[in-house]
Amino acid sequence: MARRIKPEDVQTVKERASIEDVVREHVNLRGGGVGTLKGLCPFHDEKTPSFTVRPAVGYFHCFGCGEGGDVLDFVQKIDHLTFSESVERLADRLGIALRYDESGGGRGDQGPSVPTGQRTRLMEAHRVAEEFYHEALLRSPEGRAARDFMRAKGFGADDCTRFMVGYAPNGGEALVAHLRSKGFTEEELVTGGLAGKGRGLYDRFRGRVMWPIRSIAGDTVGFGARRLYDDDRIAAKYLNTAETPIYRKTSVLYGLDLAKKSIAAERRAVVVEGYTDVMAAHLSGVTTAVATCGTAFAADHITILRRILRDEAGQAPARVIFTFDGDAAGQKAAMKAFEQDQRWVAQSFVAVAEDGKDPNDLWLSGGPEAVQGLVESARPMFEFAVRTTLRPYDLSLASERVQAMRAVATILAKVKDRTLRPEYVRDVAGWMGVDPAALGAEVARAASAPARPEPGQRREEAAGERRPDGNGIPPQGVSIPRPDLTDPVQMAERNLLQVALQYPLAIVAEDMDELPPEQLRAPMHRAIWHALQQAGGVRAAASMSATAWNQVVLAQTPPVVHPLVLELAVAPLPTKLDPASGMPSEAYVDSLVLRVRLASLEQRIATTLGELQRHPPGAPQTRQLDEELMALQRERAALRDRMS
Repeated sequence: MARRIKPEDVQTVKERASIEDVVREHVNLRGGGVGTLKGLCPFHDEKTPSFTVRPAVGYFHCFGCGEGGDVLDFVQKIDHLTFSESVERLADRLGIALRYDESGGGRGDQGPSVPTGQRTRLMEAHRVAEEFYHEALLRSPEGRAARDFMRAKGFGADDCTRFMVGYAPNGGEALVAHLRSKGFTEEELVTGGLAGKGRGLYDRFRGRVMWPIRSIAGDTVGFGARRLYDDDRIAAKYLNTAETPIYRKTSVLYGLDLAKKSIAAERRAVVVEGYTDVMAAHLSGVTTAVATCGTAFAADHITILRRILRDEAGQAPARVIFTFDGDAAGQKAAMKAFEQDQRWVAQSFVAVAEDGKDPNDLWLSGGPEAVQGLVESARPMFEFAVRTTLRPYDLSLASERVQAMRAVATILAKVKDRTLRPEYVRDVAGWMGVDPAALGAEVARAASAPARPEPGQRREEAAGERRPDGNGIPPQGVSIPRPDLTDPVQMAERNLLQVALQYPLAIVAEDMDELPPEQLRAPMHRAIWHALQQAGGVRAAASMSATAWNQVVLAQTPPVVHPLVLELAVAPLPTKLDPASGMPSEAYVDSLVLRVRLASLEQRIATTLGELQRHPPGAPQTRQLDEELMALQRERAALRDRMS
């Protein structure tokens, strides 16, 4: 069952977390005007600062790449976390104990429920254990066996330190004694999977090489352990931390904390099979390498990588490269990965060394160039899947060629880029020695089944015109054009919305009440103005903090408009603020309101004049239209008097 953090706890985290303090850990911020801080954007390369933070409002926005949001959005984006992970990370820092709603609903990406204080203690215990194991590998006489093992794999002391590789002493209680001396309790050691409990406590890992497994944020949450001694009571070559409140093997990838920035920058991930393969790849310059931790590559791992790769429909395809051993187990793993291929928008590739060597073997025999060459030689996943599927068939026999065509047709029908299918059909037909037209016909039959939505897409509502509601707001699911800022009226609307979001008390309540959303020209602006009124307008804003006010408004706007709300909440106004009040002047705000209202009046007058011209003199509607026109003209005159 999906667990969600209670909304009131999320709100507490938002209110108590300083966006300025959080952002300063990643960005050198400087003053950028009254109440504004600026710096170089951490999400794209730039030389002139366009990244803006408004601490009072609680939002950031980059006017270069468009990224923006609140403190939780920043933590999600900078550390590639889920919503719940970002809340939990900030709660840990603030010492806030989170509560979980077991009823489900809302954002269901939360993991196992565990008190925030306990989570912090368990991660700290793992950090201390990581240091203990590493020191044992580097300096203890017993650790020599582990040092020799790593040296045989091609890794020296500096390499082991870079990845904090360690050694678990064989005695049985060394780690338990060390952690107890640091103040950790018996319950914490057992709950965290670091110790087992029999007649007494004993070390969970003994006589093994240890790799720390970290969360995407860099916190050590578990370990992978490799057997060293033939008399080890546990026969398994590799042993991983069992499921704990902070560790689920399907939700972590070894090396992701080191690889995430490169993966996001290059939009490429390389999935290898083992811990030493990750080390060899990174030391070879392939810094996008990650590995699963004692489990097959599965849907949860895809979800993690898609978030970092920005693997969405409409984006240029990212690349995911799988390296597998050339043996039967490697081929089986590749085919299981192919079964997941439709979960990606990304293009999937497979890299298998001709002699079946894994990245660590290549590192030993050929150095960095060999590992880089393996990655660059990757073939499309579909090609690997086709050749693997064809292998059991004797293509010299007509009957088996027909069966083989049917088998590979289902693979070719799944190629996401349909423009590539004809070329792939010709290639595969050549490999098989069959007529491309015959294979193409089989592919067409396989593709004729109803297609499921591609990743990143959703099922659209039935076609048909859907009109805006009475406030001129397009319904959910309808795209809304961006405002045209070359239009002076739409620019005035933008500036008025900035005032309403950043300095709501500078607007007269009656002005907000008397300006209906439909009188704004830009549809997005209408949606935001409607949200401001739905949120209670100026009167409601008076009783809220700036952060709370913006969150309430954001909750009232359609998701497609959220980026613009976040942008307007931090964008600097093109006017000087009053030094005494820290707000824009009354005259400036009044001029924006009047300009927007006057533009709407001019449009209504033009529409009424047009209707009058369509009716002959003396028609029943003429008198009513004349009266409406006169009333509008009087209102326009009054507005012009206020503007003069």
